[in-house]
Amino acid sequence: MRMYDIIMKKRNGGALSEEEIQFFVKGYTRGEIPDYQAAALMMAIYFQHMTKAETNALTMAMMHSGDVLDLSAIEGIKVDKHSTGGVGDKTSLAVIPMVAACGVRVAKMSGRGLGHTGGTVDKLESFPGFSTAITGQQFVDNVNRIGIAIMGQTADLAPADKKLYALRDVTATVDNMSLIASSIMSKKLAAGTDAIVLDVKTGSGAFMKKEEDSYALAQEMVDIGKAAGKEVIAVISDMDQPLGRAVGNALEVKEAIATLRGEGPEDFVELSLMLGSQMLLAGGKAQTEKEAKQQLQQVIADGSALRKLAEFVAAQGGDSAAVYDTELLPKAKLVLPVPAPQSGYIQHIACDEIGMCSLLLGGGRETKESAIDLSVGLVLEKKVGDSVEEGEPLAWLHANDENQAAAARERFLAACQIGETAPAKGDIIKHIIR
Repeated sequence: MRMYDIIMKKRNGGALSEEEIQFFVKGYTRGEIPDYQAAALMMAIYFQHMTKAETNALTMAMMHSGDVLDLSAIEGIKVDKHSTGGVGDKTSLAVIPMVAACGVRVAKMSGRGLGHTGGTVDKLESFPGFSTAITGQQFVDNVNRIGIAIMGQTADLAPADKKLYALRDVTATVDNMSLIASSIMSKKLAAGTDAIVLDVKTGSGAFMKKEEDSYALAQEMVDIGKAAGKEVIAVISDMDQPLGRAVGNALEVKEAIATLRGEGPEDFVELSLMLGSQMLLAGGKAQTEKEAKQQLQQVIADGSALRKLAEFVAAQGGDSAAVYDTELLPKAKLVLPVPAPQSGYIQHIACDEIGMCSLLLGGGRETKESAIDLSVGLVLEKKVGDSVEEGEPLAWLHANDENQAAAARERFLAACQIGETAPAKGDIIKHIIR
């Protein structure tokens, strides 16, 4: 079998066999196939697309390119949650303790963020001492003992995907449905859980801007899961404006804690309850969404979800006192308003630009080597549909540098459209695919 023939076959619109895909993935992972041939194949796939059978074969080949975790030592059904990412997306921080407090075990692999804000690992490191650098045995023990563990992604988990994603990132071949779906699902399947709930974002702050594209991606990933014998549920949710009000690592942790106290913003609470409900259904703890939602509301009301977060933070070396006293979390030196330039109604917020405001303040990474400031970010006072008076704060910037704050303020104002009429408010939940 020759790589040249595989590239030409796909270039000409042919469907690759499972053997051809395995030959490519194994050879590229081992360094036997050069980058230029892999890049040529990625470009051919970008233009010619892949069948469902090809996508499934690529996913399974990447999944088996390294370690596949064996979680059989964990009792009961193991459920994972994954988000395709967005601005202010801190759902894991609230949903996972809620779900674990209801008795469903959550075994999760998470990564760091690259872009406007940190990933789940970065946000959790707002708790002094917290670490995801735990052993496989600690991971299993923690899930069995308290119902939650989050571990950083290891180099041996789906290494083919890591190599291919880095190549796609610099060859303009990221934006292909099959390549995106197989990238996400190869890692999720290698992580060894029984069921996966996906939060697929759609809108200006999401990777998929169009709702129909987000739906197609979600369906593709659900189909891959089904072919692999896993239960996969996808929730398609709105990302046309930031989720909740906080954007920035420690600020998002504070908002998640407020949610576990029953004081979270309406849109964030609605999405958290929906994702949590799907996890309870997948974990066999509820028969209907209504029943699942009631269980989640109960663990918020009785404080057990908040206590579960504290237990989880302590189990991974963090200072759980910060769960009960958020003043112990990182704080910026400056808290500055963004005054409204005119009166009216918030008609549109360019969500991705709000993410860039956080990046300008130091809350994200421009490269993998960039340092991240956990204390900075912004908290929105107004969202789409809200009325505002001239001079009233649209948001509060949390900054450690006045020049960065000035640049972020200017960018925020450019991203926020104010008009004379109130727009209709859209739904946070768009679709659910099972």
